[in-house]
Amino acid sequence: MSSKPSTHTQEHLDLVSLFALRSLSPREMASVEAQILSCEDCQQEIETLRPIVSSFVGWSTDVLRPTESLWGRLATRIATESATQPYVPPALEAPAKPEWEEAAPGIHVKILARNTAIDSVSMLVRLDPGIDYPAHRHAGTEELHLLHGILKVDDRTLYPGDFIHSEAGSVDHRVWSETGCTCFLMTSTEDALF
Repeated sequence: MSSKPSTHTQEHLDLVSLFALRSLSPREMASVEAQILSCEDCQQEIETLRPIVSSFVGWSTDVLRPTESLWGRLATRIATESATQPYVPPALEAPAKPEWEEAAPGIHVKILARNTAIDSVSMLVRLDPGIDYPAHRHAGTEELHLLHGILKVDDRTLYPGDFIHSEAGSVDHRVWSETGCTCFLMTSTEDALF
């Protein structure tokens, strides 16, 4: 452990985070890049952030990112209002995108992240029209955010944008979609199906 005092302020760390997200102007990017190259703590911070940021771009564009045309309009509007040139982010290496897997007939999953320490998984789930998901008891907290289609969970009908938080021990007796649907799901890998 180093005995030298830390020269990092919250603003300093925020700049490293914004650099990792590629959210700075080109001039700021160059300045922060020089700072990172000359600072071991900054290099360590950027290496910690890089896989996290990379995982964001592995998510489906219809879930997280605006369309290219919206990005263009936003960049143009911001540039006009700030009397600057539109910001074009540097090209990123294309990350490996998670693939859809068929977990059961008509049920497709795209694993986004796993946490083996707490037996949890974050994923996109797509149900084909007319498909039921098996009844199950939640081994841990479950959070579901419906992105597309209509989903029925017991006596509740969910529409795009709806969210359900379920506590450990609770049971979903019937989960189905007549229309087909896509949702973001964070759940335990230890749920009991019945």
